[in-house]
Amino acid sequence: MSTALTPVVRVIEQAHVEAYADASGDHNPVHVDPGFAAASPFGGTIAHGMLVLAMIGELMHNAHGERWLASGRLKVRFKAPTRPGDTVTAAGEESRRDGGVVEYGVRCTNQAGEVLIEGRATVADGVA
Repeated sequence: MSTALTPVVRVIEQAHVEAYADASGDHNPVHVDPGFAAASPFGGTIAHGMLVLAMIGELMHNAHGERWLASGRLKVRFKAPTRPGDTVTAAGEESRRDGGVVEYGVRCTNQAGEVLIEGRATVADGVA
């Protein structure tokens, strides 16, 4: 039986993108310069992929706590950009248990159901 994780839902605002740019030092204009980004293939600013990916880390930490921090692994693909104003949902469900490891299918989607990030997360099985 597949066990679903409690989703993490957040509206990504331009202010979040700018704060992430300051924290990470990544001030690529496609993230922080609306004029530049409007002329790009994206047609406007987009969130840093790692900002959105952090929601999967939060999802897994909420489910597994310190065990996630000690043994968690992620393998994902970035599928589509996240735009300011998007409501992003990070979700996952258990896909298998094997040899003391639990694997989850994980993804981030926007309000239209478009997959932004998808992949798998693994964590050591056991009591947190």
